[in-house]
Amino acid sequence: MEYKILSGIKSPVDLKKLNSDQIEPLCEEIRDCLINAVSKNGGHLASNLGSVELTVALHRVFNSPQDAIIFDVGHQCYTHKLLTGRYDRIDTIRTEGGISGFMRPGESEHDPVVTGHSSSSISAAYGIYKAKALSGEKGTAIAVVGDGALTGGMVYEALNNAGEKKGNFIVVINDNKMSISKNVGSLARYLSAIRSRPKYHRFKGRVEKFLLKIPFIGKYISRGVFKSKTIIKNAIYHTNIFEGLGFNYLGPVDGHNEKVLENIFTIAKNQTRPVIVHVMTKKGKGYKFAEECPYDYHGVKPFDVNSGANSGGGNDFSSAFGESLCALAEKDSRICAITAAMTQGTGLADFSHKYKNRFFDVGIAEQHAVTFAAGLAKGGMRPVFAVYSSFLQRGFDQVIHDAAINNVPITLCVDRAGFVGEDGETHQGLFDTAFLSQIPNVKIYAPSNFEELDIMLKLAIYDNCVSVVRYPRGGEFLNCKDIKYSNEPFSVYGSGKTAIISYGRIVGNALEAAQKLDNAAVIKLNVLTEIGKPLIDELKKYDSVFFFEEGIKHGGIGEHIGSLLAESNIDCSYKHIAVDSQFVEAASVDSQIKKFGLDTDSIIKTVKGE
Repeated sequence: MEYKILSGIKSPVDLKKLNSDQIEPLCEEIRDCLINAVSKNGGHLASNLGSVELTVALHRVFNSPQDAIIFDVGHQCYTHKLLTGRYDRIDTIRTEGGISGFMRPGESEHDPVVTGHSSSSISAAYGIYKAKALSGEKGTAIAVVGDGALTGGMVYEALNNAGEKKGNFIVVINDNKMSISKNVGSLARYLSAIRSRPKYHRFKGRVEKFLLKIPFIGKYISRGVFKSKTIIKNAIYHTNIFEGLGFNYLGPVDGHNEKVLENIFTIAKNQTRPVIVHVMTKKGKGYKFAEECPYDYHGVKPFDVNSGANSGGGNDFSSAFGESLCALAEKDSRICAITAAMTQGTGLADFSHKYKNRFFDVGIAEQHAVTFAAGLAKGGMRPVFAVYSSFLQRGFDQVIHDAAINNVPITLCVDRAGFVGEDGETHQGLFDTAFLSQIPNVKIYAPSNFEELDIMLKLAIYDNCVSVVRYPRGGEFLNCKDIKYSNEPFSVYGSGKTAIISYGRIVGNALEAAQKLDNAAVIKLNVLTEIGKPLIDELKKYDSVFFFEEGIKHGGIGEHIGSLLAESNIDCSYKHIAVDSQFVEAASVDSQIKKFGLDTDSIIKTVKGE
């Protein structure tokens, strides 16, 4: 579909050429374009619909890429992509070979950094800003923070560092009611409107200059006047954490009034100290279904634009986990559930309703979640932290220092383990086995179907150590459904002189391959951290051993087994097939599995030496 105004924008320079009467129609075109693109490919819809005018105003006032604009969480950047030369490729978003659903420097000079995980933009932007200042380069840096990113502690570390410094560093808070409480009262709104007008700030500047010119006493009068102003303002607004951290605070302003936004950003651009611009937006703006249920349209599968209905799908590991946990919690009041702002994504929606006093959404704060779980365990609870594999990376130190060293019984339910598909490099769950398996006092379970998940979850909750249950995105693999957990660290299926080892969902492909091969057995790992002498004794039976692993090769389970084989002087050939030291770009999960040689046909060819 061709859009009259949007199709003519090849860069922010073209956007600046538009007259004010063209801006509202442009925003309507952008929303329609986004709805159509996401309906085909899936993606983050509601947050992008809410940030259209905000992004347009930013690019009208600032000069990207000279002024670095960083969106956080990065999934709010779809409008930014449309305005920076990627309109012609928007229909490829989140597809193999297409543009990313996050900021990506390899795509465009207008994307300063990769921002797939939240709460990092202020740190990155402040670093870019300081680098410009030190090198004498023109321009500033703007961090656009929202959609829950303000619940991450790194934001406050960065604000603490950047505040009370001279210079024009800017943070825009996109407040869509997921981060900051709404200001209330007509007087607050009135004062906010006055503070958002350029005339107010010009008048304020002239008054300050006039007072400072008065001999001897001018600077003291100036200090008194503006100190009194601050006292009055704080009495009305109560406390303001941002000004307390040394930022000049502007707002809140209507995030869907593009002209007001241009005014406020113009004010911010001319400040000589760090600035916070607080913008109020409506998540899902312009699409009825997303406005009514913004969480349901946060990250969506392909859907029908007219009805809002998505393609649906059957039961998946996340929902199976949620059902099992609820059943266990009904029998044991010590079981608690923790999520880092992913209640529905991790399958905890029912738990959050049934056991409200034992459910904790800590916000986008994985580090805190791990240590909080450790504290609950110390107090006699049995906490379960459900978290995506790629997000658990942020709590690595806490797993070591606060959980494993203390040897507390917490359970980490690692969702989206392995390939995740279209979310791309920042969300692939390929590192958890490598970094968790090296930590003492950690036990890792790898279920291959829902029944195993149910059994292993119960075992993990009652282990007296840090236990991990990891499972993939999506549903069961057909060839895994009939697998029965043996209560042993590993299970053997079939016989022969060739062993095919795997875990998780890839076991299904290994079993299918073994059926088509002569003389091959499948060894399924159930507990990834218990691969000592019994497994090595089993491998003595085989002439050739192949390990197929849906994870990073270096430090992975396959490397541990290879090391044990070498140390034990086992006389067999050994080959480890895994993701070899690279970040995996967006594609379908099936495509990613095939690309890295983990599908059934690839396993057969590898074993045959083809």
